[in-house]
Amino acid sequence: MWIEVSNMRRPVTGLAACVAATWLAACGGAAGSPEDEIRAWVRQGTEFVEAENRRGLVGMISTAYADGRGNTRDDLDDRFRLVFLRANNITLLTSIDEIRLHGDSAADVLLTVGMAGTDGGFLGIDADAYRFEMELERDGGDWQLIGARWAELGEEMR
Repeated sequence: MWIEVSNMRRPVTGLAACVAATWLAACGGAAGSPEDEIRAWVRQGTEFVEAENRRGLVGMISTAYADGRGNTRDDLDDRFRLVFLRANNITLLTSIDEIRLHGDSAADVLLTVGMAGTDGGFLGIDADAYRFEMELERDGGDWQLIGARWAELGEEMR
């Protein structure tokens, strides 16, 4: 996956731009249903990305995170660092398409995320849109990302 952060395309995992969503903060102790907690988790993650709060964003990812691309939590942390260093400003438009709960402790979340970043390059703005399928698990009251698949809109997720 590629994200435009200047005139050159740089390889970055979609989650790193969400980037991730995905993406996303723990909501332990939040009042409401598990679905309400997950919606708040997505909003917090969006705020972390836009504030370039890498530490907060990585805190939303389980230490046991693994995905089909071979990424670990540490790999995503490295990619977040690159994205935040290269972009002067990141804006996300996030739409939760579906939340599938598996009891009170696991969920799948399908998101569509529009991403725009500014830099000092030609015209100064780059944008992309992605779909994310995230697997969440409640760990001690906090929701954590344990796996994800993603792709640019219109392409097959992997």
